[in-house]
Amino acid sequence: MTLALVLVFTLLMILAIPVGHALVIAGAAAILYKGFVPLMVVTQQMFDQTQSFPMLALPFFMLAGSLMMGGRLGQELLDFASAGMKRYRGGELSTTVVASVAFGGVSGSAVANASALGSILIPWQKKRGYPGGLCAANNATSAVIDILIPPSIPMILYALVSGVSVADLFVAGVVPGLMMAGGFIFVCWWIARRRDYPVSTEPRDHAAFLRLALRSSPAIMLPILIIVGLRMGFATPTEMAVLSVIYSLVLSLTLYRDLDWARFRSAMIEAGVATGVVMLVIMGSAVVAWLLTFDQVPVKFALWVADNFNNPILILMVLNVLMLIVGMPLDLPPAILLLGPIFVPLAATMGIDPVQLGLIMIINLGIGLYTPPIGTTLFISSSIARASLADTTKELGPFFAVAMIVLLLITYVPALTIY
Repeated sequence: MTLALVLVFTLLMILAIPVGHALVIAGAAAILYKGFVPLMVVTQQMFDQTQSFPMLALPFFMLAGSLMMGGRLGQELLDFASAGMKRYRGGELSTTVVASVAFGGVSGSAVANASALGSILIPWQKKRGYPGGLCAANNATSAVIDILIPPSIPMILYALVSGVSVADLFVAGVVPGLMMAGGFIFVCWWIARRRDYPVSTEPRDHAAFLRLALRSSPAIMLPILIIVGLRMGFATPTEMAVLSVIYSLVLSLTLYRDLDWARFRSAMIEAGVATGVVMLVIMGSAVVAWLLTFDQVPVKFALWVADNFNNPILILMVLNVLMLIVGMPLDLPPAILLLGPIFVPLAATMGIDPVQLGLIMIINLGIGLYTPPIGTTLFISSSIARASLADTTKELGPFFAVAMIVLLLITYVPALTIY
C-alpha cells in the first residue's frame, strides 16, 4: 500500500498537480489498492485533523501579517532597515536580511516574505549596481529566516503533528533565526568587499533614522510581545493570534490611519485563501500519515535505523540528509506534516528532544525552499529579478554554506534550541 501511495504521489508531483490534491488522490489510490481500509475511518482522519483548537492560530496570524505588511507599517519597516544598513559595504543586500528578520514577526511565511520584500528591494538593489542573480539569491535565502522568527506557520504545523508546545518552538527559533541573519549579513559584506561594490556616501540623518525607528517599533515589538505572552502564560497561541489581529487593526486605524474597507477586505481574502490551501494540505496529509501508520512505516523505519545506525551522531546525519532530499521537491507544510509522524517517534526512542527535532526539520525543509530543482523562493526571487535560474543558483553557494553551518550547530549543539 505504501509503495502505491509513493508512486502515485511522485507521478502527480511530476505532473505539477497541487500538493493538497496530490495527497488526497494518492491516499485514495492507496486505499483502492489495499481494498479493505475502512473509508469511515479515513474520513474521520481528514475531519479530525482540522478540528484542533491551536489550528485557529493559522488564519489569525496570516490575517495579522496581511494587515501589517499591506499598509504603511510595512513600508516603515523597509525604510528603517534600509536607513540602518545603507552606509555599510553590501548594505543594500543586507537590507533584505534585516527586513526579513523584522517581517518574520509579522508574516510567518517565507513565500510571502520573498514576494513582498523582493518586489520592492530587488529593483532598488539592481539600480545600485548589484547583479540580478545575486539579488535573487540573497532574497530567496533571506526569506527563510521568516519561518524561524515567531510567529511561524511551519512551527504551528509541527506542533500539530508532534504535540510540542508552540511557545517552546517560538522561543527556540529566535537564536537560530538571528544566527542565520548574522551569517547572511556577513556573506553580503564579504561578497561586496570581494567584488568591490561601492559604499553609499550619503550622509546619515540621525533624526530621521530615530523617527523611522519609532514608527516601525510597533511591528518590531510584535514577536517580542508574542513570546512574552506565551512564556508567561498570558494567553494560548490561538489567543495570541487573535490579539495580534486586534493589535494590527488598532495600529492601522489609530496610529497609521491607513486602513480602509478595500484593504481590510483584501487582507481577509488573502488570509482565507492561504488558510484554505493549508487546510487542504493538512487533510490530505492526515490521510497519508494514517495510511503510513496503518502500514507500520514509522515502526519499520525506526527499526531499520536502529539496526543500521547505533550512533546518535550518525542517526542525526541520516535524518538531515533525508530531510534535505525531501525538501527539494516537496513544499514545507506538507513535508512537515508527512515527516513529522515518522521522525518524532524515532527521535523519542533515540533521546532527541522534540523541540530540537522541530528546529532541525524546519531549517532543513526551509533550505529546500531555495534548492533546485523546485525551490519556491528561488523561482519567485529569480522571476522578480528577471534573472535566469542558472545565474541565481551560481550565487547561492555562500548563503547555502552559512545555512548548512547553522543547521549543523542546531543539530549537534542542543543548548542553542533547548533553554
